Amino acid sequence: MSASSELGDFLRSRRGDLRPEDVGLLRHTGRRRVPGLRREELAMLAGVSVTHYTRLEQGRATTASDSVLDAIARALRLTDDETAHLKDLARPAAPRRVPAAPRAEYAGASARQLLSAMTAVPALVLDRRNDILAWNRLGHALLAGHLDPKGPDNPSARPNLTRLLFLDEHFRTLYADWNKEAQLAVASLRLVAGRHPDDRRLAELVGHLAMRSPDFASRWARHPVRTCTSGVKHFRHPVVGAMELAFENLHIPGGSGQRMIAYSAEPGSPSDAALRLLDSSTAPGTRVPEGVAEEELRGV
Repeated sequence: MSASSELGDFLRSRRGDLRPEDVGLLRHTGRRRVPGLRREELAMLAGVSVTHYTRLEQGRATTASDSVLDAIARALRLTDDETAHLKDLARPAAPRRVPAAPRAEYAGASARQLLSAMTAVPALVLDRRNDILAWNRLGHALLAGHLDPKGPDNPSARPNLTRLLFLDEHFRTLYADWNKEAQLAVASLRLVAGRHPDDRRLAELVGHLAMRSPDFASRWARHPVRTCTSGVKHFRHPVVGAMELAFENLHIPGGSGQRMIAYSAEPGSPSDAALRLLDSSTAPGTRVPEGVAEEELRGV
């Protein structure tokens, strides 16, 4: 889908989310033909001409100033992330020459060295499409112990965190609140897609997920946009049970969009004990059936 089509979809979705009374307009009696605000109402609130706004929403406007886009963002009550996304779609970067076969991407040597040194916390390196480029032993054990630990080394068959979230049953039960994780995953992927409209592999990923997962397709169609750099995730791990882990997204310099995600537990907490048990139970040469370590943790 072109950037202009994406822009129109985004504006219509946000315009449809607002009711006249939400923005201080009187709601006239009688049936409205469109959900949310009319174009005329939105243009009036933004202080732009109806013609210019309509051309923008229909993808026929070739220019839009920051002041116009900021006014529309305020009228639509967009968040900072949504405003940035609006500008990405309204003024996409000049098309770049994309190789017929994009080169495989790898985690850098320094990032891999750091992963190896982080023995007490789960960590992994992702590219902007959420392909897993590398993980340490505990990162693999936390998220995908059922997968080949060497999977990230194979560019043609790398695990992708978003694909796993929607298509792998293990991930449906790994997260205590799967719906929240799914919404965040789609919202962050939307933000990346707006910044990189010429990324063919990203477009292929979105198309694949839309075809294979009705959950993904319905969420993608609602055009959520959000970035999430830190927070807390709640896990229901098959080996050690419930864990509450803080996470941080750490940007890796270089311009490729790679980032490292590291998870940690509050020292002395039950989650800390569970994480240490996961570490010991998945050490080389150790094999623990699902649930056995969890029983040990509970003193059964």
